Amino acid sequence: MTPSILLQYILPHRFLSRIVFHATRWTWSPWKNLLIRQITRRFKVDLSEAAESDINAYPHFNAFFTRALKAGARPASADPDALLCPADGHISQSGRIHGGRIFQAKGQEFSAAELLGDANAAIPYVDGQFITVYLSPRDYHRVHMPMTGTLVSTTHVPGRIFSVAQKAVESIPRLFARNERLVCHFEGEHGPFAVVLVGALLVSSVSTVWGDLEIPPYASALKRHDYPGQSIRLERGDELGRFNMGSTVIVLLPMPGPTLDSTLAPEQAVRVRQVIGSIGSPAAG
Repeated sequence: MTPSILLQYILPHRFLSRIVFHATRWTWSPWKNLLIRQITRRFKVDLSEAAESDINAYPHFNAFFTRALKAGARPASADPDALLCPADGHISQSGRIHGGRIFQAKGQEFSAAELLGDANAAIPYVDGQFITVYLSPRDYHRVHMPMTGTLVSTTHVPGRIFSVAQKAVESIPRLFARNERLVCHFEGEHGPFAVVLVGALLVSSVSTVWGDLEIPPYASALKRHDYPGQSIRLERGDELGRFNMGSTVIVLLPMPGPTLDSTLAPEQAVRVRQVIGSIGSPAAG
């Protein structure tokens, strides 16, 4: 184990993340403008598609980080059968879930039950498909619906907050099933599907359009929230949440169900609402 990976196990993850949470919401102009300029320069952030391109207009760094796009910047395919990418970023992995096991990287894998924090909820995905998208600091950090669905429940799964950079993904066993995360369960015309927002070191804050700030607070036990009869329906391509600082989103698809494009490859750059597969025919019954 390299020193950098060993350090991942030693660092006080939640304490450091709390510091970053408050530091990125400090409204003192010299501070927030310095942070924005540093990130923009270091990661070559493209502000040409942002609804607000003037960095001085953002009240704090997190407002910049979760910036909206200009109207029409990421148009969705007119094909109602198109399965859409949930976020800007790079594909970490995608493909078939084999017997409930999801490939992470280089011999690392984890189970759908571990990821969802619920063995029963994982049953529809035992032989389904998944896509894992990593969002870097330069990316647009809002997460959108891959297809239309009605919110059934969310589960806040407690855990560590390891880095989700490639070296950590390749080295830390079951990383995505160990990090603090918010699991969002939806029911669509084509069956169930799950969108999992995974936290990361220093950048573990998650918000949703229906519940606002979900993480923090950090959890000490599983926290499930059901939405019976509330009819929280989000259309394909709608925003569902955002990372207040970035991380990783994982979509689980059932079998039979929507299918991912077989040409998707690790490290491939993707953009939100990009076509990544086909939804297919509605589920029977």
